[in-house]
Amino acid sequence: MVYSIRFSEDEQAAIEQYAKLYGMKISEVIRKATMEMIEGEMDIQAFKEAKERFEKNPVTHSHEDVGKELGFL
Repeated sequence: MVYSIRFSEDEQAAIEQYAKLYGMKISEVIRKATMEMIEGEMDIQAFKEAKERFEKNPVTHSHEDVGKELGFL
């Protein structure tokens, strides 16, 4: 899939400098930044959901208990 994105001159210069600094193509920089942003947001959402579940049922387990349950100990 191909997308067209408009950047200001300053944004374009920053992207080009970053790409040059790290030996990347501009498309790689944009793809990497986009995916990191999406993954970060997904991590935040997963944390919020886990925190909400824990607050409803604040049960914890020790490393030893988990190790025994998984058959490591």
